[in-house]
Amino acid sequence: MITAIIQARTGSSRLPEKVLKEVCGKTLLEHQILRVKRAKLLDRIIVATTDKPADDPIAEIAKKTGVDIFRGSEADVLDRYYKAAKKYNASEIVRLTGDCPLIDPVIIDLVIDYYLKNKNLYDYASNVRPPTFPDGLDVEVFSMATLEKAWQEAKLPSEREHVTAYIGKNPEIFRLGIVENAKDLSYLRMTIDEPADWELISKIFLDLYPSKPDFDLADILTLFGRQTELLKLNSDITRNHGYLKSLAKDIKKN
Repeated sequence: MITAIIQARTGSSRLPEKVLKEVCGKTLLEHQILRVKRAKLLDRIIVATTDKPADDPIAEIAKKTGVDIFRGSEADVLDRYYKAAKKYNASEIVRLTGDCPLIDPVIIDLVIDYYLKNKNLYDYASNVRPPTFPDGLDVEVFSMATLEKAWQEAKLPSEREHVTAYIGKNPEIFRLGIVENAKDLSYLRMTIDEPADWELISKIFLDLYPSKPDFDLADILTLFGRQTELLKLNSDITRNHGYLKSLAKDIKKN
């Protein structure tokens, strides 16, 4: 069973409750779930949140949108993923994160299709190692066996917080496949982690959603062509800031 697991929580040091921010009548998490639902190769969607009461609203959104919910550890996200996948008998896992409300279902299917056609060659496939798609359109696909091995072997706090960090750091253990975009757009930032990101994403939704709720990457790029000033709103933010911060903590502990 090909299962998308969307990790989401309300706790965020840089932009608290970002997934609950509303635009065009829906929270960002609702928008993301509805976009993920349009992917054709998924059998199941799970929202994996924490067991903290503060994340009850996330569970309610999952229920409202008709997807499954799993609640587990806040800090050990790898454990949360593994137990969610195990509970729902996932065979292949599609990792998505709740800070990507503009996720494109076509790109989700693209990475899944690549993985399925090459699963005898790769244990893991993504469009992020290295990235050529905009930040915020990240898709990772791997088998339950790969997830279980990472769950058993990952030790560092950064490897437990960031689900696929151990996989990506060990290409001699895991065979890594990559889906590349025809043009490198990795300089574009469409994720939400900072106030400037919210300013950009809300403008994108307000401009595109009313006339085309299922707008895609091509529509966003056309919008950027019309309104080039949008690109400047969050262009100074470092990609994968959260993971880099976790790595720094590992180094300090050692």
